[in-house]
Amino acid sequence: MVSTKVKSAAKVNLSLNIAGAAGGYHQIDSVVASVDVYDTICLKPRTDKLVNVYMHGAGSERIPRAQNNAVLAGEAFVAAFDTGGADIEIYKDIPQGAGLGGSSADAAGVLNAMAKCYRIRDALALKSLADGLGSDTGYMLCGGFARISGRGERVERLASPRVYHMLLFWPDTPVSTAACYRAYDDAPDPLRADSARLARALVRGDFAEVAANVYNALQRPAAALNPAVKEALAAAAAASPAACAVTGSGSAVFALFESEELCRWAKSRYRGKLKTRVVRTVEPDRQRSVLRNPFVLGRTGRLEEMNQDRETHGRKEP
Repeated sequence: MVSTKVKSAAKVNLSLNIAGAAGGYHQIDSVVASVDVYDTICLKPRTDKLVNVYMHGAGSERIPRAQNNAVLAGEAFVAAFDTGGADIEIYKDIPQGAGLGGSSADAAGVLNAMAKCYRIRDALALKSLADGLGSDTGYMLCGGFARISGRGERVERLASPRVYHMLLFWPDTPVSTAACYRAYDDAPDPLRADSARLARALVRGDFAEVAANVYNALQRPAAALNPAVKEALAAAAAASPAACAVTGSGSAVFALFESEELCRWAKSRYRGKLKTRVVRTVEPDRQRSVLRNPFVLGRTGRLEEMNQDRETHGRKEP
């Protein structure tokens, strides 16, 4: 057992459809990608079973312990695998309440860090723990390009031959995920993205087809709930991207461009007050493998084994 440091990446929903509800949760069909915004998790093992989590940055210091998914993840890991506890420092760069998966990234990062520290290689059990912590936490264990469905627990890994560049706009004010879904239920959007088509385009590296299928069913309610989201969407559209949309339930908006240079040009032209950041998609680090992951659905629907590692709140919908 040694001290461990991992990085856990943010995610962007390139598409997000609502496909009904089951078991009290909305059923989604979403194509997601990791981007190069990271929370860093530093872990020291303990000889007892206590889990202490210390948050730093992005206002995370104010998260109550009982509502902190990183704490819940650590405690669930100790209970499931009968290991010692840990003292954990989390340095946040992923903004909270932005639809970038910050809470899930922290929970997944803690699970990955503790698995690395205590040499736990039971990927199926780890995935089960992650799914119990949040709708996209299982996906966040490995990240990369994927199509997720159900509550987000069904993960179909995708291989993309190219990197995608985006300019993020994010307001200081978050959007309540629960309120956003309720607003969607009150006025469902009849439009639907073709996530299957988008997934195929990603695999082919067809940028134009990817851009043509960018869509988020929660975009309209997110903008209605938070005027800053509407402002971010207008700013993104004004930059003339190939496509733009809210990620998750907001409040962040991404503008998709064909190159990093175009992203940086758009950022240089922006004169508003919203925070902006140029990001690119990233794949999991395959160089330092810790877990062999047999739980992720391949494109054929069968379980595939993947050899990849991430150095890397109660249940939550994406």
